[in-house]
Amino acid sequence: MSVDAHHHLWDLSVRDQDWITGPELLPLRRDFTLGDLEPQAGAAGVERTVLVQTVTVPEETPELLLLTRGSELIGGVVGWADLTRPDMAEELARLAELPGGRYLRGVRHQVQGEPDPAWLLRPEVRRGLAAVAAAGLVYDLVVLPRQLAACVGAAAALPGLTFVLDHLGKPPVASGELEPWASGVRALAALPNTVCKLSGLVTEADPAHWSTGDLRPYADTVLDAFGPGRLMFGSDWPVCTLAASYAEVVDSAHELTRELSAGERADVLTRTATRVYRL
Repeated sequence: MSVDAHHHLWDLSVRDQDWITGPELLPLRRDFTLGDLEPQAGAAGVERTVLVQTVTVPEETPELLLLTRGSELIGGVVGWADLTRPDMAEELARLAELPGGRYLRGVRHQVQGEPDPAWLLRPEVRRGLAAVAAAGLVYDLVVLPRQLAACVGAAAALPGLTFVLDHLGKPPVASGELEPWASGVRALAALPNTVCKLSGLVTEADPAHWSTGDLRPYADTVLDAFGPGRLMFGSDWPVCTLAASYAEVVDSAHELTRELSAGERADVLTRTATRVYRL
């Protein structure tokens, strides 16, 4: 058994994905459904997944929670809620009572799109993050390297909240540069309430000519910084299809963890996600 700790689903007739714009993202402007994912996950040996939000509207999260009903694949949902709302605790309680609400495991906001690099440190945001912690949920960080310092500050200020770094903090794989990204990641990993997803690398590389070797320096950095016990695999499907198939992403993760012990590989591929998201 293995776990895919990060994927998306969307039906454009139900919810538009307004971030899918321009010719480079055109292949994503179609429906990607659970029925599309299930055979690919099964062929790759993936038995549980975490479904993650994509748009910052309150209507999407109830739709994602509803998808868990009748699905043996989706083990948890990371939804969206406005962290700055003063009644964040009540909103999270409301979501938990919805159909499928018992599968709510975390919250995410598109911090990468916030122009303020210190957005996570705003008082109203910290209040919302405290409500996430009080609800027993985790917080997924989708950020750019320049925002890692704020991630460190937020995680240090809220030791009772588990922060999950999506996509390694989007390192510049295409250019091959490690700094200052690596230093930012190591500072975050120094805090015990942080975890990282081995995900999203293929679309940070040259999508037409990437190899697992291109990804290795970045994977090795987070393996060293977080350790296998705080690292988890995620496919980032269907976004990954801009550069690779589901099977290719899974194969790459297996190759990047090949030198680990059997127990360490089990952590990255199964156990970390199972523990963090209570699958």
